[in-house]
Amino acid sequence: MRSPDIPLADAPNADALRAAFAAPAPPTIGLEEELMLLDARTLDLAPRAPELVERLGGDPRFKLELPAAQLEIVLPPAASVPEAAAALRTARADLAAAAAELGLRPAAAGLHPFAAAEGPLNPGTHYDTTAREYGRVASRQLVFALQVHVAIRGADRALAVHNALRSHLPELAALAANAPFHDGRDTGMATMRPLISQQLPRQGVPPALASWEAYADALAFVAGGGGRWWWELRPHPEHGTLELRVPDAQATVAEAAAVAAVAQALAVWLAERHDAGETLPVHETWRIEENRWSACRWGVEGDLRDLDGDGARVPTRDRLRALLDDLAPVADRLGCARELEDARALVERNGALRLREAAAGDPHAAARVLVERYAA
Repeated sequence: MRSPDIPLADAPNADALRAAFAAPAPPTIGLEEELMLLDARTLDLAPRAPELVERLGGDPRFKLELPAAQLEIVLPPAASVPEAAAALRTARADLAAAAAELGLRPAAAGLHPFAAAEGPLNPGTHYDTTAREYGRVASRQLVFALQVHVAIRGADRALAVHNALRSHLPELAALAANAPFHDGRDTGMATMRPLISQQLPRQGVPPALASWEAYADALAFVAGGGGRWWWELRPHPEHGTLELRVPDAQATVAEAAAVAAVAQALAVWLAERHDAGETLPVHETWRIEENRWSACRWGVEGDLRDLDGDGARVPTRDRLRALLDDLAPVADRLGCARELEDARALVERNGALRLREAAAGDPHAAARVLVERYAA
């Protein structure tokens, strides 16, 4: 399931958007994983993705991205998280084998721990346009995400779920935070990736969408200025999916599967509440952003504000534990109960905490840990 940026010149109209989400379909899950390529000797970023893609012989699972040291695994829709995880495990192994032939090692985290803050970009019309528009900010986008697509069908239903799902982005960000090191130092953040991404426009918590007409107008407006719809959640007009872009890339397949299980169960849980006649809450973006900051800064160790009441603070771990309890029956029906249980381990120690602990504060040691965890 390739997820290109929303096209520039041919933004879909409201009828086309509705049609993409109108066709009945089960809540399939699609994964896209952005991986960093490291020099096997130095463990620094290696801007050799085009060479590796050529070595992979046109395999459609492997795609270039903007940074020359990044390669993306793009998987077709799967019926369940276990099926998607099996496909990801195979793709990772195939990628590692090809990379080893070139003296490269892949790894997965939101950011490389010690590479320079700016790096070379891939050539090509699409990437050249981005580099021209955003200058050096584009060369700083050495960021690596796990993107999860969930097929939520019924046009009005999908829009309602999108608007409600925005409020849960900080919980997913905290659970999946996996980028405490950047540019050779510990940033003090659970994930620094969102702060780097938001140097580009239209990042972070998306606006609520009042209608498909409003979404079509927004896409047309952005396209008219040569931009992209880059928010951490977006209805994807090509696939008819809700694309969650908030998680950092995860060090292991098991951790990626745990995050994916939460994302799929959460979207379906909201859809089922909508089906039962509940009016799903739609919170103001700035309020959600308060929680997003806490998720980036503290990960699972912080607090999140109550969006429905007076803004009372609740420990993030308590919020996540309660959310996973709510999602457990849905995950059981979706066939990802085990992966959802694995997410409980991330509530206690997410990727950022595990990486800090294993590396003992040393960014170079953190790179070694990531390479080892990828191989494991």
